[in-house]
Amino acid sequence: MKKLVNKIRNRRKNLPPPSRITSETIEQHREHVLAGGRKFKYPLQYAKHKLVFNAIIIAIAAFIIAIVVGWWQLYPQQNTSEFMYRVTKVIPVPVAYINGQPVLYSDYLMKYLSSIRYLERKEQLNTKTDSGKRQVEYIKQKSMQYVVENAYAEKLAGQLDVSVSGDELDKYLKELRQTSAGEISEATNDAVIMDYYGWGSSEYRYIIKKELLRQKVSYVLDKKAQNVIDKVKANLDAKPKTSFKALTGALLKQSDSELSYGVSGWVPKTNQDGGIASAASALKKQGISGIIKSTLGDGYYIVRMLDTRDDQVRYEYIKAPLSEFQDSLDKLIEDGKVSELISIPDSNG
Repeated sequence: MKKLVNKIRNRRKNLPPPSRITSETIEQHREHVLAGGRKFKYPLQYAKHKLVFNAIIIAIAAFIIAIVVGWWQLYPQQNTSEFMYRVTKVIPVPVAYINGQPVLYSDYLMKYLSSIRYLERKEQLNTKTDSGKRQVEYIKQKSMQYVVENAYAEKLAGQLDVSVSGDELDKYLKELRQTSAGEISEATNDAVIMDYYGWGSSEYRYIIKKELLRQKVSYVLDKKAQNVIDKVKANLDAKPKTSFKALTGALLKQSDSELSYGVSGWVPKTNQDGGIASAASALKKQGISGIIKSTLGDGYYIVRMLDTRDDQVRYEYIKAPLSEFQDSLDKLIEDGKVSELISIPDSNG
């Protein structure tokens, strides 16, 4: 009986609506209008899974295109724009490899863009001229060299268990803010760094931390320089009045150790020379320092304070330079274990 009733109702639904709408025929008109809408609704509803599938295909295709375009811009085209720098900050892609250690493209662009900014703003570099173009290629070479060295230092730091703490970084940054007129504020320093190099505070801390790590690794790695400066110190402890110049010459004759002797001119006690002038200014006249690790990362020093006046000092020094880090890096380059993913023309060519 129920089936029969439904059949009759369906037949009624399929009938064309009466020409006039009355209280008796309004239901029939309503059903006719709704039926007209269902033919648009239901096919779309049934094909929803196809729409989702097509959307996924389009998204994947767009992602692949973005990767290809990004690769083409970074590697064949070598796009060095600020935009590509920001992209590589988010997506860590390599610009080179050193013995398996990736060298970040963002680090390369960070160094390169800061150098270009400084030269354009402060030295009026014109990158459109032939000499300007050669200088740009030179900056690219130096930027690549810089980031490769930092990446190698990071690799060695893991092997040597060397790190830079937040306190060490803060202390070093404080030292960099010292001038003959006193310490400049962080805000002023950050403004100067932004003006000169385009680095924000976090970027500045990031790059300085990498430089500090490279210095620490260089000192830990270079046992030869440590042994040489220890010999210098032992000789001076035994005979404090020994001539620095004569001692340097005598030690150079005894072995193939690298040592150098020098005398400074009058320099500020706060001179940015790796802490050498500061150490000398803390001595009495003819006083001899202990072993000083230059914060420039160029070697060990022992200084003798020669004279002082007002806020200046003059001293002589013996230096044992660091060489092991650079020697080991040069060996890797010679062995073909450093591969650059972009081609940088020789600036001399």
